[in-house]
Parts: sequence; structure tokens; C-alpha cells
Amino acid sequence: MTEAGDTRVTALQRGGGLAAWRQIADTLAGEIRSGTLAAGAQLPAESALAARFGVNRHTVRRALGVLAEGGLVRTTQGRGSFVEQGPIAYPIGPRTRFSEIVSRTGREAWGDLITAATVPADADWAEALGIAPGAPILELLTVHRADGAPISTARTCLPLPRFAGFDAAYAASGSLTRAYAVFGVADYTRLSTRIGARPASPEEAERLDIAPGRTLIALSSVNVDGAGTRIQATRSLFAADRVELVVE
Repeated sequence: MTEAGDTRVTALQRGGGLAAWRQIADTLAGEIRSGTLAAGAQLPAESALAARFGVNRHTVRRALGVLAEGGLVRTTQGRGSFVEQGPIAYPIGPRTRFSEIVSRTGREAWGDLITAATVPADADWAEALGIAPGAPILELLTVHRADGAPISTARTCLPLPRFAGFDAAYAASGSLTRAYAVFGVADYTRLSTRIGARPASPEEAERLDIAPGRTLIALSSVNVDGAGTRIQATRSLFAADRVELVVE
């Protein structure tokens, strides 16, 4: 298995009509597919790859960009590039729990709270939550990770005043289920799910560590508590090559 400190030297063909960045991308892609670079492994730093192939860092960066566009690697600012892991089977059913789904694969699940705000419900959010337009709701922007790799980002809205302070509970626990427990919601179920797809915007791509324009799976869902009261409306965006949706 190749380590981040790999010091091999790989000669490129010069003057053969195939650009250096393409040869680098093809070489690294072959090592990923063969398992030489294992799923989840960190690639050597750009400077190390530049030394290995005898090129400048700009050429390496272009090769890594091609691999990212193809879904073979993800690049995290300040941390480096990592080989993408295989997609997670993600069941969509009466009880869809991100933490449980990810944990079953042996990976660590966590949700990051990006922003939280109290806003008036627009017509779409109001309809989803069964409340009057303009009623106050708590809007959360989150990113959900498996072993640190972002799997999805979501905008979630909850009715107020019932869930005032939910953002703090979520930030502390990294889980909607654990945050709901703080508010006395022991169980909740999926009322509806709508599935679509679209390309990632630059902002969404940055949150998910993918190339802009990559395909996202878009889910709009509504959850209810044990009494059938609507408690959550969510618009989630999944990196399409990191999950396989299973509709139960």
C-alpha cells in the first residue's frame, strides 16, 4: 500500500502527444483501481507528487482535479487529497437515521452545524411543516460526514417555539436523533421523501469536497413525531457517488 510519504520516481513519456497531467492522472487512477492506493488513503502531498513525476505543482493539481471530477479522489483544503471510499448503501424508509446507517458500515458518523437562524417560514417550508406562512422556524445548515468525509449537506427546518435551542443540542451531539432526545422526542418517522438530481453549485461543492458541477442526489423529506405531528422538513444533497439510495 502506498503511503503519503512515498518517494518513488515515475518517468513520464515526453513528446508523445499525451499531456503530463493526463499521464499522472492515469497513473494514479490505475493505482487506485488496483488497490495500491487504498480507499480512504491520503495521497502524497502535491510537492511529493511533483517530485515523483518530475513536474511542477500546477501540473499535479490539474491531474488531481481530473481525478476529483471523476469521483476517484476528494481534496480537502488544508488536509490534502484522499482516495474516495466505496459508496454507502443508504436506505430510505420509515426510520432513516444517518448516524445508524453510517455506523453499520463501520465508519464514524458526525454532523457539523454550519449555520442556524430563526426565519419566517416561506410557503414551501410552511406547507411541509403544516404551519402558517410567516410563522417562525429554526433553519439549520449542516454537513454530515462518514470518517470525516462529507456525504451530504442539508437545510433543515423545525417549528418554533417547540424546538428553540435545538441548534445547540445538535452542535453538541452531531446527531438529529440525539438532539431530538433532548427535546423529549424518543422516536420519529418519515412521512414523505422526494428524490431528484442536479449539479452542485460552487458553494455546495465546497461543503462536500467535490468538483463544481458534479451530480448531487436531492432529497426533500418530512418527519413526524409519535403523535403524527410534523417536526422536521429537510432538503438534503448527497454526493451521488458516495451513496447508493435503497428505497424500502
